[in-house]
Amino acid sequence: MNSLAGRVAIVTGGTSGIGRATALLLARSGARVFVGDLRADADRESLFAGLPIRVEQCDVRQEADVARLVTLAVQQEKRLDIVVSNAGIGLVKQIPEVTEAEWNAVLDTNFKATFLLARQAIPHLRTSGGGSIVVTASNAGLLPRAHDPVYSTSKLAVMGLVKSLALCHARDRIRVNAVCPGPVGDTGMMNADLAAAADPVATAERFIAASPLARAYGRMITPEEVAQAILYLVSDAAAMVTGTAIAIDGGKSLGVPPAE
Repeated sequence: MNSLAGRVAIVTGGTSGIGRATALLLARSGARVFVGDLRADADRESLFAGLPIRVEQCDVRQEADVARLVTLAVQQEKRLDIVVSNAGIGLVKQIPEVTEAEWNAVLDTNFKATFLLARQAIPHLRTSGGGSIVVTASNAGLLPRAHDPVYSTSKLAVMGLVKSLALCHARDRIRVNAVCPGPVGDTGMMNADLAAAADPVATAERFIAASPLARAYGRMITPEEVAQAILYLVSDAAAMVTGTAIAIDGGKSLGVPPAE
């Protein structure tokens, strides 16, 4: 049921972290994958050696870049079946300290980019007879978070868009879902947070402690675990799943955990 043979996929933010794990898994499941990433230098191709994955430079905030990526995939493969809107950035600041430029950067990358990708991709998904869009949201898209309100706002907005698109395009057999991960290790966002911390080890421990299952296992979630959920959502196994969010956060978004 998870075979993607003959299908064509686009993954943004696909050269590292969750995006890279997803591109690899989709390709190994039979899809031809077009990766769009802001950092698409030549060395990135070696990440996917031997697999049907093409890497293209793409600033997901710019519709011309997004349109070029979608057009390339459709022109080369004559169809489009899967879209994974994964590119994203974080911001840990309180609102009084946030600049307009920072607000725009986060909302444009995390929210507007999903709109742009859907706008460009949906006509081609419809022509292909349907398909699947998956958005990488966050547990911050399920419940507001106090330490990064702008990031949380962007992911809550994304979840509204996911549900609206799912409702609008079910008649086209286009399914739209989200994954809501965190804390995930070995991603650009997590690595940047740890690098900026005064005590990276203690900071990592705090991230783990905030997720009941992560704390129980003594580790962060892996990008590969998130990619497995994305594979399910884009596969025929999820043919009747749309407008939903899968929390891959070890129970972080459930509520207040029991005391130790």
